[in-house]
Amino acid sequence: MQNCTCNSFEEADALANAVANAWLKEINNSQKPGARFCVALSGGRIARTLFAEFTRQVKMQNTSLGSVYYFWADERCVPPDHADSNYRVARELMFDPLSIADDQIHRIRGEVDPEAAAIEAEAELRRIAPAAPDGQPLFDLILLGMGGDGHVASLFPGEPVVVASSPAIYRAVAAPKPPPQRVTLGYSVLAAAREVWVLISGNGKEGALRESLRPEGRTPLARVLRGRTHTGVFTTVCLES
Repeated sequence: MQNCTCNSFEEADALANAVANAWLKEINNSQKPGARFCVALSGGRIARTLFAEFTRQVKMQNTSLGSVYYFWADERCVPPDHADSNYRVARELMFDPLSIADDQIHRIRGEVDPEAAAIEAEAELRRIAPAAPDGQPLFDLILLGMGGDGHVASLFPGEPVVVASSPAIYRAVAAPKPPPQRVTLGYSVLAAAREVWVLISGNGKEGALRESLRPEGRTPLARVLRGRTHTGVFTTVCLES
């Protein structure tokens, strides 16, 4: 198995409960004067469940979120009110219910040219997030899902090595599933993040997860795991024979 901790759950609600609780602990532990907690969000069905549970727990615990700054691991190139927008899901299930301030929300502008959106997203991240000595912007936490083909964010299988090896923080990509035009974080920023948690739920993902956990795995998730010393995997997928 690659460098990760695999946490198994019987159903998606239990997974979301555990991740929301762990996320809040990370936020609470980071609250020092002047500190910013930078998180990158993803879309997908499990994200909806997580965002709703996170909102519930924040309200129940009366947690302060004033130090949290929200970015995205990827975005579809659609307007922010479009049904396919990852931003829209987060806005409806977290930002509006929790009255998150606009200056804490740093969405990828899916309604503009993808190359321009990627440049803007990188500039905004660099403006807010701390940087490593080599200039790499650092997230405190990146939340990812995984598709049935092993893709994470909008990093899909089959990319040429030279493309996958790009040091770009954000880059425009053409996805093999609709909507095709997207902007995604690159592998280098995923490798540098303090924490990366991958949430995997749904049918038909057993094969991709098994492949991703192999040291020689060929999925995008496998590449992410190889690039890090530790990654948290939270899953309802049963890997028992």
